[in-house]
Amino acid sequence: MKFLTKLRRNEEGATAIEYGLIAALIAVAAIAAMQGLGTQLTSTFTKTSTTLEGANK
Repeated sequence: MKFLTKLRRNEEGATAIEYGLIAALIAVAAIAAMQGLGTQLTSTFTKTSTTLEGANK
């Protein structure tokens, strides 16, 4: 019976799960931000390349 009471009070597993969920949320936010930034960078490099090709003719 003492074992079950002690097991119920142990919160280390819950804390680890909470940290894991926080890390996953941060990872999802970072991936979303990087995808948006990647799209903008592609557009910028395409415009720059087009401008340089036009100036080179």
